[in-house]
Amino acid sequence: MERVRPKKKLGQHFLTNVHLAEKVALSLTGWGNYTHLLEIGPGTGQLTQHLRRLPYRLWLAEVDQESIQYLLAHQLAEPEQLVGDFLRWTPTPCSDQIGQACWGVVGNFPYHISTEIVFKVLEHHQLIGDCVGMFQREVAQRICSPHGSKVYGITSVLTQAFFEAEYLFTVNEGSFFPPPKVKSGVLRLKNRWNPPSCDHRLFFRVVKAAFNQRRKMLSNALSQVLPEGFEDRMKILHLRAEQLPVQTFVELTLAIQEVLSFEGKTILKS
Repeated sequence: MERVRPKKKLGQHFLTNVHLAEKVALSLTGWGNYTHLLEIGPGTGQLTQHLRRLPYRLWLAEVDQESIQYLLAHQLAEPEQLVGDFLRWTPTPCSDQIGQACWGVVGNFPYHISTEIVFKVLEHHQLIGDCVGMFQREVAQRICSPHGSKVYGITSVLTQAFFEAEYLFTVNEGSFFPPPKVKSGVLRLKNRWNPPSCDHRLFFRVVKAAFNQRRKMLSNALSQVLPEGFEDRMKILHLRAEQLPVQTFVELTLAIQEVLSFEGKTILKS
């Protein structure tokens, strides 16, 4: 097979810039001493050829059959390296040590599922040391944004609670085929190894509820989450979600969790 047709339904924009592909590959840090590396959406293997030179056991998450046949035909992959759909992937643990990762994740992420990819990384945060991804620029900037920013939101808080998020560089449209209509941004996530001390499911629920009505004060936005008679000892419920740093969301979740535990209630309703 000599070529792969980019498919709009899969959000395929194949990376064509050789030097950029190498730059993305070298943005991986190896943080956590992981031994396995998973590339999401290898497409025609422009990034894959550089990843093969790195000291990791490489795996490829690809759903496009034309891309799979291309990778196999050009000896960029072996059948046993292919893991299928990343969103259905379950990583294998390699170590029980805190600060000892098993996996790195990298890729030119399909824009229409890039946020889902981030949430999948968060789901398996205890196993992933490092993640470098190509996103739509605005999405990458949103994930890295600090509190007080207009684009600071759910993905900002949840990602930054588990990973250090760093915007690395911007990529122009001409580095892809077909060229997207927007600029791209490369983002690096580096595991903090000190996840929030609160209940993570409750934390996710608090953050999502707060930003789902981001124009309202937290007292209103969190009305379905706060226990009855919750006392605002932190003096923050008059603020809006975008005004709270990540750690304050953690502390708020702990305060809610404490009240629920004291009342003998389950953390989350089924």
